[in-house]
Amino acid sequence: MISKLDKLKEYLQSLESCAIAFSGGVDSTLLLAVAKEVLGDKCIAITINSSLIPGAELKEAKAFCEKLGVKHFVLEVDELATPGFKENPPDRCYICKHGIFSKIIAKAQGEGVRCVCEGSNVDDEGDYRPGMRAIAELGVMSPLRAVRLTKDEIRALSRMYDLPTWKKPSYACLASRIPYGEIITREKLKMIEEAEQYLHELGFEQIRVRVHENLARLELTEEDYEKIYDKALRNQISAHLKKLGFSFVSVDLMPYKTGNMNSMLSK
Repeated sequence: MISKLDKLKEYLQSLESCAIAFSGGVDSTLLLAVAKEVLGDKCIAITINSSLIPGAELKEAKAFCEKLGVKHFVLEVDELATPGFKENPPDRCYICKHGIFSKIIAKAQGEGVRCVCEGSNVDDEGDYRPGMRAIAELGVMSPLRAVRLTKDEIRALSRMYDLPTWKKPSYACLASRIPYGEIITREKLKMIEEAEQYLHELGFEQIRVRVHENLARLELTEEDYEKIYDKALRNQISAHLKKLGFSFVSVDLMPYKTGNMNSMLSK
């Protein structure tokens, strides 16, 4: 793992300057920390603010960049205005990533930075991720994948660097909670954000609120099933989510797994 860290530093050093597409998640936080260590002021961070990203995530991203002392830019993006996105086709992620990274690249060039880097890792290669095609087409660099770092190794290195994200739950954009083919609306995204925030406050760390029209389907970890057995808590959750606009609230019998919605593509 340490040898991979050394390779990561060498890789970043060879870039001379870079902009990190910074979400505030586990992967991009480690990447930004190491890039700042290696490149100093020749490293900048660029974060997207949109209806696909909870406000809490943006707040954490800003706070980390301020603490790290890295120059940070926030770009306002409205993916719902991007042609083809809100219809939610199977290549939605490609449409989104192509639009977002085109804007990030333009900003980086305007700041005199040579290249843009993003934080995907080796484990991401095992799932359906059409956004990676957009990243490749636009020439965006993926240093963590280049040195073959896994998610577990990234968490271990993050802990070694004393980063606040080392045990942060995995995260994906809010649009990933809506089945392909179902129209994405600002209202649905807001309902999902508020529902997941409420559940986080109740102590559910890794959870997904999947939306099927007017039904909210909760995906929990194995550990959290014990909590949901409590009748009073179930009633509390159901009542709150219905106030947010859902007509029905259900709990999936199978535990949360990254990319669960992608399983529908083969059906």
